[in-house]
Amino acid sequence: MSEFWLISAPGDKENLQALEKMNTVTSKSNLSYNTKFMIPDFKVGTLDSLVGLSDELGKLDIFAESLIKRMAQSVVEVMEDAKGKVQENLLANGGLKEKMKCLKTDLTSFVTHFEWDMAKYPAKQPLVSVADTLAKQLAQIEMDLKSRTAAYNTLKTNLENLEKKCTGNLFTRTLSDIVSKEDFVLDSEYLITLLVIVPKPSYAQWQKTYESLSDMVVPRSTKLIAEDNEGGLFTVTLFRKVIDDFKTKAKENKFIVREFYYDEKEIKREREEMTRLLSDKKQQYGPLLRWLKVNFSEAFIAWIHIKALRVFVESVLRYGLPVNFQAVLLQPHKKSSTKRLREVLNSVFRHLDEVAAASILDASVEIPGLQLSNQDYFPYVYFHIDLGLLD
Repeated sequence: MSEFWLISAPGDKENLQALEKMNTVTSKSNLSYNTKFMIPDFKVGTLDSLVGLSDELGKLDIFAESLIKRMAQSVVEVMEDAKGKVQENLLANGGLKEKMKCLKTDLTSFVTHFEWDMAKYPAKQPLVSVADTLAKQLAQIEMDLKSRTAAYNTLKTNLENLEKKCTGNLFTRTLSDIVSKEDFVLDSEYLITLLVIVPKPSYAQWQKTYESLSDMVVPRSTKLIAEDNEGGLFTVTLFRKVIDDFKTKAKENKFIVREFYYDEKEIKREREEMTRLLSDKKQQYGPLLRWLKVNFSEAFIAWIHIKALRVFVESVLRYGLPVNFQAVLLQPHKKSSTKRLREVLNSVFRHLDEVAAASILDASVEIPGLQLSNQDYFPYVYFHIDLGLLD
């Protein structure tokens, strides 16, 4: 499963025994894979400042998760035809051991082997400063994401609109890639070549009747130049002064004159625009994908650091000073075992908060002074990590 539960309990003897009991039960029942989640000793500051920081970190957590999901979706959209390879581009850089910082790491391994990055987020700084560094980093990534993807998406939309013109039926699609100069009588004061869409079952009727649909139609001037599933595009040359009469008679016979005048400059411009857009998209693809890969990794790593900060702050607020708690990362083995796993945790740590433990079993019991809904509150500190970023 791509789901993790990040929990903490006090670090005294009784609760360390409770953690051991949890590990034993979850292992024997094959409920989850558990590992210690190492968090450095931060400067605590005042409890009042921690209360404010707890609220800010909650908002930052939501923002970070939203950002990496948007970045993952951007990778999907940019890769288009190679969507099967998206997951291998959503990686975290390093994080296992100091000597392996340069290696690409899958997200699950990064979380299960998490190590706080002391160089990027010094633990000796006040907690507020660490949180501020993370917030500024993510805000900058989001700003860059918006500008880079907006430019690419505008280009992609313009290209798609041009490509749409080259698809569809003969009534709607562009004809610049179908017709050629030789199909038309050009620069004539008296003659003009029209394009007529004829249904497939009516080809024979067209050949028999087009010369007599009006006066002054040039004999043997029709030629089939393109077809789709429904019909064909025929040329016909006639005198300019009978255009309206010819159109009316053609329509009566279910032959539709397509409004089109051959303009060599316009056709050349349209073809060059398509070539330019294709070239620009190709040029932007590589740099944008590289940027997304690098900054997805940065944002993801920042997000897990935010989770670690939240565990620290909530543990101090919940269990008090001096700082003494143990954080554990649980990875449920399967979705069907999560209910049983929750029951085990609530039973093992029930002594930490009898009211909260009871409320989990009875949703009608209110926890005095608690703002969270009952489903979000447990006797132990708990945070959820979901790596199903494309689900």
